[in-house]
Amino acid sequence: MTAKIIDGKALAARIREELKKKVERLKTAGIFPGLAVILAGDDQASKIYVRNKQRVCAELGIKSWKYQLPEDVAQEDLAELVKKLNADPEVSGVLVQLPLPAHLDSAAVLNAVAPAKDVDGFHPKNLGLLTAGRPAVIPCTPAGVLELVRETGVDITGKECVVVGRSNIVGKPLCLLLLQEHGTVTVCHSRTRNLDEVCRRADILVAAAGRPGLVHGGMIKTGAVVIDVGINKNEQGKLVGDVDFVSAVQKAGAITPVPGGVGPMTIAMLMKNTVAAAENGNLRKPQR
Repeated sequence: MTAKIIDGKALAARIREELKKKVERLKTAGIFPGLAVILAGDDQASKIYVRNKQRVCAELGIKSWKYQLPEDVAQEDLAELVKKLNADPEVSGVLVQLPLPAHLDSAAVLNAVAPAKDVDGFHPKNLGLLTAGRPAVIPCTPAGVLELVRETGVDITGKECVVVGRSNIVGKPLCLLLLQEHGTVTVCHSRTRNLDEVCRRADILVAAAGRPGLVHGGMIKTGAVVIDVGINKNEQGKLVGDVDFVSAVQKAGAITPVPGGVGPMTIAMLMKNTVAAAENGNLRKPQR
């Protein structure tokens, strides 16, 4: 068999079109979504990601601001900028582009973002609400993965779900989301024994370990849904995922490509969170 390709670009485009209409309605009601992005240092990949986010903001009619800081920015100066953006009524969402330069305390910076403006969903309060089953803001990549699984038409209820990777950004929050959808969830990591065997049990397999080609066709249950979160470059400089696509596509029932799978959905979910933050922020304001 050959797997169905889950088109993340097409799904993201549909979501953006709906968001564009919603932004127009909000503006009519006097609500103007705005996203402030903080970029510290000269990481080229980060610059591309920020440029793509600003491009999509412009497409949807969302205001955006980029704050480019030097590589040697002081922790105190970065914290002061975050504090300023938290207090700015025009800014509905604050995003700190990761990774930050090594001398900075990333956790302290992310914790300084106001939970209501934390459109990445990384603040401990938002992660705590997600753990409690009452999510206020869902981290963008896990939210995108969930939408991609739904796009296949597969009901997650009761399914064996295996997530390879336990990061705070993808693996852990995704496990919580799959649990909320009544999946039976196993999380794998670098210490997992018999990884091949565990993966072969999965009806839904998500690879998010940051290791190119880690998951191959022999590790995939026939007909499984395979979501590849990995974005890596191989020795030839080609963009590849954590899944060996050539062998996996022969076993999976549905699979995301790299690029064109999870990446576009992450940005779409960021825009969705930004629009929701603007709407919710307006509702929190006292009515006159």
